[in-house]
Amino acid sequence: MERTFVLVKPDGVQRGLMGEVISRLERRGLKMIAAKFVAVNRELAEKHYAIHLGKPFYAGLIAYITSSPVLAMVWEGPDAVAAVRQTMGATRPTEATPGTLRHDFALQVGRNLTHASDSPENGEIEIELWFEDNELVSWSRETDRWILE
Repeated sequence: MERTFVLVKPDGVQRGLMGEVISRLERRGLKMIAAKFVAVNRELAEKHYAIHLGKPFYAGLIAYITSSPVLAMVWEGPDAVAAVRQTMGATRPTEATPGTLRHDFALQVGRNLTHASDSPENGEIEIELWFEDNELVSWSRETDRWILE
């Protein structure tokens, strides 16, 4: 099974959309194996956004992600990365497909509600950054036989 990292960013938390994100991923058939509500400190923010260091928007990203709590989660399922990203929609909400979270609830890229890993490899890196191994819960879901082949 593939695992991926999902973050409900400060705008999603402040707007009360955590449940909407979880609900859509659960209805999709993905399984949550970890979640925690986090006040992000500067050190974690800088590690998470290290790829953007030196870009003009970097300081704004750090200020934004540390401005309010976030909901960090790990989801599991076949092709979990692709399924989550499809459910979230395009990074730019005005380019997102109708029915996706970003299309339905966002207007600008700087307030696009969520972050989702862009590859299985980056998913594992982000999971290790945000979670300890003992925070990931392996469990059997009775409905899996009706969701997975």
